[in-house]
Amino acid sequence: MRDAADLADALPYLMGFYPDDSIVLVGLHGPRGRFGARVRLGIPADPEQWPDVADQLASCLISAADDRGDRPAGMLVFLCQEPAKGERGQDVTQRLRPLAQRLRTACGALDVPVLEALCLSNNRYWSYCCPGYRCCPADGKPMVMPGTSVMAAAAAYAGMQVRGSLKEMEARLTPRTGPRAAEQVKALDSAVGRFLPRMLHANGAHAVRQETLDRAAAMIHRFRQDTPTGSNRARDACDDALLTDAEAAELILGLQDRLTRDRAAEWMEGPSAAAALRVWRALARRCAGAYLEHSVAPLTLAGWVAWSTDDQPSARVALSRALGIDSDYVFAQLLHRGINEGLDPEPLRRCLRSEREEREAQAAVRATSGSRDAAAATRTAPAPGPERTPRSHHAPTSRPTEPRGNSGPPGTRPAARRTRRGGDRIRR
Repeated sequence: MRDAADLADALPYLMGFYPDDSIVLVGLHGPRGRFGARVRLGIPADPEQWPDVADQLASCLISAADDRGDRPAGMLVFLCQEPAKGERGQDVTQRLRPLAQRLRTACGALDVPVLEALCLSNNRYWSYCCPGYRCCPADGKPMVMPGTSVMAAAAAYAGMQVRGSLKEMEARLTPRTGPRAAEQVKALDSAVGRFLPRMLHANGAHAVRQETLDRAAAMIHRFRQDTPTGSNRARDACDDALLTDAEAAELILGLQDRLTRDRAAEWMEGPSAAAALRVWRALARRCAGAYLEHSVAPLTLAGWVAWSTDDQPSARVALSRALGIDSDYVFAQLLHRGINEGLDPEPLRRCLRSEREEREAQAAVRATSGSRDAAAATRTAPAPGPERTPRSHHAPTSRPTEPRGNSGPPGTRPAARRTRRGGDRIRR
């Protein structure tokens, strides 16, 4: 990087997206200023919060680097915000100047100097560190056209991808509004009425869990068969068309079960991962109205699949949104911390693979045991003999019959009888 223009152009490539309305700190390491740790946070709307936010961001980044034994030698500060209605980029720069100054002093108090602090607004940039009006005019300098700089060429060669702006990435995870949202809420209300009685039943939870996983598998297969093209908005619209309101409602409610969610996390790699990511995003967009909190599960799954497939920017955005809705969601907390600490997702993938293989092995053992029991039952069953007709009061029999009361052998004559007075018979 030769000057402030190169730094401003490099920011989207460092983050993987353009950070709208954000504070970004980037650590510089070693004698040549290698880019290292970075942290981003939305700019608080209340200026009274700026001092505390500045101190916490500086402490967070520098202490995390110290824990890794790689303390930054310097710091870069970026403030990114678009002008409000009636504002200019220059007005934004002046309004955010106290925040930039507090970030500089917070880093300096921890013995890490800020080498450059830039404000990026309305496709222009301003430096808070350069006092020269010739190199840094009051109306700022224009940023280079996207994709035309040396940094863009180097990033393309290295396989780095810019996924648009932060607002565009968050829009892919934001619930729908308007009449379509109302229809989805009706479907969710109807699904709740069906799910709750079944979940309260003795064996209902297990049945619902299996049905949800089967439905998710079918949906991922459907998404794999239909891969859209075009812009992110066009692709998301195609994905929404593949999912009915009723199907989305049943999947959303089923994923609220922790065991179901953990099983769904196994679609994390291979040809199913991209389709699973699209499904989880589509479900997050369906959590409209009062069901916003239900989006935490699909958002966390989307963040996990993105991290597992080496898409850290998308993973950070999804997990940050999940924690913004429910800061106590443990699975999202663990994943977000793992990304921030630079961990490898492979140990978690290996654990999920092991659980799946163990479950499949147990199912195979049960199936084999059932076959053996059936075979043993077949071997111990009596050999089939001639068919016998049950005796009934109406069916004739080949056995000779004798009059009732005869106790002698067949063929003997019955004992003589005589009649008493009154008509009763007596045996002689």
